[in-house]
Amino acid sequence: MNRQIRTEIFERFRAANPHPTTELEYENTFQLLIAVILSAQATDVSVNIATRRFFPTHGSPEGIIALGLEGLTECIKSIGLYKTKAKNVMRTCEILLEEYQGVVPNTRAALEALPGVGRKTANVVLNTAFGLPAMAVDTHIFRVSNRTGIAKGKNVREVEDRLMRLVPREFLLDAHHWLILHGRYVCVARKPKCPECGIADLCEFKQKTTLQQTK
Repeated sequence: MNRQIRTEIFERFRAANPHPTTELEYENTFQLLIAVILSAQATDVSVNIATRRFFPTHGSPEGIIALGLEGLTECIKSIGLYKTKAKNVMRTCEILLEEYQGVVPNTRAALEALPGVGRKTANVVLNTAFGLPAMAVDTHIFRVSNRTGIAKGKNVREVEDRLMRLVPREFLLDAHHWLILHGRYVCVARKPKCPECGIADLCEFKQKTTLQQTK
């Protein structure tokens, strides 16, 4: 795939959705961080259901510590790995208060030092909260990048690095959201919805589905 085609793909993404963002619900950077920690191996929908139980009343580092491990665990028990996530969130809140006066740090190194925060989580926060070009490659982005030919790679880091290098600069800030949404709703895993895809004519995927196959 050449630069001209990549540019056309992202121009179409932008035309269809000029201001893409995460589907996680949050009111501030701290809540975004917690929601992303909880979203590992869980859907955004399930995380939103869980965070609605405590964000309105305990949506700060101090609030979650006041809620306590038992209370937080009860709130998030509907999502996967909830016991480990509850412990990570509690410790993250403690570190934020001890070292950062309760403010979420804006560097990758500081974010990745927090419990439950890996490279992908850090990238989401850097991109969504701080407006930095970063690519949080999840299963959707990995699939779309390889299937379409936008940025092929054998592993997550390879795809991330190629996206950062190959996506035209003017689209870098929003590319992460466009690719996730495209993978979540159109370029789905088992039966991609090629007949309703806005970039099907630019995509390198050879086994495109028909309207009959997607029903």
